[in-house]
Amino acid sequence: MTTRRQTPTRFGFLLVNDFTLISFSSAIEPLRMANRICNSDVFSWQTISASGEQVSASNGLCVNVDYAIEDARSLQSVDALIVCGGKRIEKNISKPLVKFLRSAKRMDIDLGAICTGSYLLADAGLLEGFRCSIHWENMATLSDSFPDVAVTRSIFTIDRGRYTSSGGTTPVDMMLYFIKKKCGAQVSTKVAEQFIYERIQRAEDEQRIPLQHVIGYQSEKLIVAADLMEANVKEPISQEDLAAYVGLSRRQLQRLFQRYLSCTPSRYYLQIRLKRARQLLRQTSMSLVRISASTGFVSSSHFSKSYKEYYGHPPSFERSMDRT
Repeated sequence: MTTRRQTPTRFGFLLVNDFTLISFSSAIEPLRMANRICNSDVFSWQTISASGEQVSASNGLCVNVDYAIEDARSLQSVDALIVCGGKRIEKNISKPLVKFLRSAKRMDIDLGAICTGSYLLADAGLLEGFRCSIHWENMATLSDSFPDVAVTRSIFTIDRGRYTSSGGTTPVDMMLYFIKKKCGAQVSTKVAEQFIYERIQRAEDEQRIPLQHVIGYQSEKLIVAADLMEANVKEPISQEDLAAYVGLSRRQLQRLFQRYLSCTPSRYYLQIRLKRARQLLRQTSMSLVRISASTGFVSSSHFSKSYKEYYGHPPSFERSMDRT
């Protein structure tokens, strides 16, 4: 793998009709701030559209672009071409856009996407055999439509010259990854601080998918029970009290979790608490003793054992990763 592929510095952003403005801004702004902090144009970018005319975002605002896809300059001096998707991505796919993306691949330009842009890359046949991220609302559609694409729950995915982000503000994290690779951890941290961005997330961090999206409206009582678990991490509620609160017996509650989530209530509760602990490990300097107490474990040893069983490494590993 070339150095360029490890650290792209010259980006082209392909704006598709109805693209999500917050995701596009979240991708460009970290690059701008990195240049300011470094007092040098370390990163550069240009915008592209199908016609070369301004493009309307999903919120109705219009953005001017630098080039049309037919302009030879659109792919000159570009290390990575990022597709900026949004609403109605399937209806906004066109043969000229697909042809343009495939020409970028032939030029050995890395390809990426934010929000629903991964769907367009997949439609162009440019994600076969690759892992990718996409907004949680579109994960099932992408998986069903393109079974050769490995759709992950990660907030962003870096895989052999494919850079995909789930959308929202997560492009910030993907760009901070590139900034850290190119300029070092000190610069990426300063960029995050300028944006009052409290915690830099890593590629292995997963999107939080609302439970209602997973099970629909099939069980309101299950959603209420899960919300109670989320709200009571420090002092876990017993299964008896949880069941009573939602108007079920303990056995009925267990059957509900098993039917829709394929796990017991206690297992689901444990996952919530361990994920909260992981956030605290990465986001704060709290001691293991305080974190174990804050996430409802009876002792730090019990916490460490549970953590290692679930994640495959001890809690201390999270902080050693932050120093690398």
